[in-house]
Amino acid sequence: MELSDKIKGNYDSLSLNVAVRRCKRSLGEVDIIAKKGSRLDLYEVKCSYRILKAKKQLSRIKKYLNLKNAGSYFYCGNSKSLVTV
Repeated sequence: MELSDKIKGNYDSLSLNVAVRRCKRSLGEVDIIAKKGSRLDLYEVKCSYRILKAKKQLSRIKKYLNLKNAGSYFYCGNSKSLVTV
């Protein structure tokens, strides 16, 4: 994954394509969960610039996992741009 290669030097560990489930029900998927010390950052990757969909997905995952202080980022594959959400 292109983004994971770019950011892996900034973090202690990366988890790719993490499914979030609760009692047999799928709540969604996070493309990248990055950890540096006690800080967590969530990344959503889209091919086209669909930041509203990414923002909605990230906020839902943060709510279910109770990660209010986690950073949220959107990466667009076409423009290769990284945006804080």
